[in-house]
Amino acid sequence: MNNQPRVGKDKISRRTLISGTAGLTAAATVSSVLPVLTAAARSSDAAKPSGSPIVASSETAVVETTAGKVRGYMHNGTYTFKGVPYGAPTGGKARFLPPSKPAAWTGIRSSMQFGWVCPQVPRQGWADDENAWMFSWDDGVPNEDCLRVNIWTRGINDHKKRPVMVWLHGGGFVAGSGQELRSYDGERLTQRGDVVVVSLNHRLGVLGHLNLAAAGDAYADSPNVGILDIVLALEWVRDNIANFGGDAGNVTIFGQSGGGGKVNTLMAMPSATGLFHRAIVQSGSMLRGGSPENSSKLAASVLAELGVTPTDLDRLQTMPAKQLIDAGISVTSKIRRVGPPDVRRTAEQLGWAPVVDGKVLPQHPFDPGAPAISANVPLLVGTVLNEFITAIGHPEYETMTEAEAKKRLEPVYSQKTDAIYATFEEAHPGAKPFDLLSQISAATVRQGAVTQAERKAAQHAAPAYLYWFTWKTPVLDGRPRAFHCAELAFCFDNTDRCENMTGGTGEARDLAAVVSESWIQFARTGNPNHRGIPDWPAFSADKCQTMFLDRPCKMKENPDTHERQAILDATS
Repeated sequence: MNNQPRVGKDKISRRTLISGTAGLTAAATVSSVLPVLTAAARSSDAAKPSGSPIVASSETAVVETTAGKVRGYMHNGTYTFKGVPYGAPTGGKARFLPPSKPAAWTGIRSSMQFGWVCPQVPRQGWADDENAWMFSWDDGVPNEDCLRVNIWTRGINDHKKRPVMVWLHGGGFVAGSGQELRSYDGERLTQRGDVVVVSLNHRLGVLGHLNLAAAGDAYADSPNVGILDIVLALEWVRDNIANFGGDAGNVTIFGQSGGGGKVNTLMAMPSATGLFHRAIVQSGSMLRGGSPENSSKLAASVLAELGVTPTDLDRLQTMPAKQLIDAGISVTSKIRRVGPPDVRRTAEQLGWAPVVDGKVLPQHPFDPGAPAISANVPLLVGTVLNEFITAIGHPEYETMTEAEAKKRLEPVYSQKTDAIYATFEEAHPGAKPFDLLSQISAATVRQGAVTQAERKAAQHAAPAYLYWFTWKTPVLDGRPRAFHCAELAFCFDNTDRCENMTGGTGEARDLAAVVSESWIQFARTGNPNHRGIPDWPAFSADKCQTMFLDRPCKMKENPDTHERQAILDATS
């Protein structure tokens, strides 16, 4: 995949939002953080089964669900269940229709490996050696029987009420899965915080968002079936998680990149109200959903590409999924927006996304304001420093000149390029031209998070907390910087598991201890504070309080007001 940072001509990769075509004081160390962690985290080693780290037995890890019994396995004292159906197959005559519950089964269903993933656009990232080495994707096996959940928990059938953290994967609304990155594994998070972690797969792209509403009532919800899948998964959590040791009354949804956009969308959906109680958005502050007009035009183009007329839509339910996906790729490639990805407008950029239809999604998620139906849901939101423009695969960018950096910015900022560059240069004296290019290109993502926090705080109900992940990985001579997806290994406490991304260093491990603890505390209480970080106040628009997640973590007020204003002046 080409990581060429020409702002006007970037391809979109997994790191750039569509997978597959896709904090702490100076003295805070692990030793100072561990004493404040939960008893479950401190005793995780003691909880491991004696003799073997893994137990797979018909006598162990059996849980009753509403559709039948499932059997998982134990690893290092964590019960793990994978590929559990939360919905029926979505192929054939079920295509483009709202999801339905799975058929019940008899006996005990083995649930030890990840289930099928939604058929999707091919991943281009494998073509870039450094990119592929860092991310080490697991693309899974595609099949339209993909409505599956994965669960990690410290206890089953024990009547305990552990906080539940439901992970929504990245990849825009067109790619990815609950297994694609090593960071998504929930075992370490369950051990550190005694929480229940759930991840899931759902319909994507043309299979999840093809707008056939004009064809009649049967397809009225077709533009939003992919997000309705997630609502069904949350209903599954509500109805089943108690047997997995979780508290259905304390559910946090969290997601990164496109997964953050899914979190925002759910916050504005009446059907999702009450199914979650906290929300975390990571590098994914999508403020607006798709429009019926644009999605209808996109659907019409797909039908034309396939040679299907409105009178023979039944053909769509019998043709191979790949044929549909290829048609979607052909059509969306012609509408690709010039410039770096802007997560505020993900729906406009990708084409395939939830649509503001007045029913399933009555309003844009966070535009012009935060949704009233989730006013009482606390929000944790933030971004990483460098986001999409890094030197992965391009060591020559480290010697980029000022003139070259400005040339790459001109297609977007035109005559205002010099003024924007000067503003960032003044704020970061001595920074390399490529670092300035990268941070300028990431500014819209940062602005999206700030805007979302501002609109949430304006409700004067549940608080918002804002962060900026600025730790830079040492791998590849530090060229990746704080890249899009960099924080994932830290919030899941998986820096050793993701050593190709983090270097597997003690510093990374120390930071993961405090970042993951903030995520856990937020899931538990709606407040990310703990004794391992400086005081993290709720966000207010006048101070723009931002927690810098780094070594050490720092709390700053209004850290980048002038830089963001320069970008706003150029794009308004």
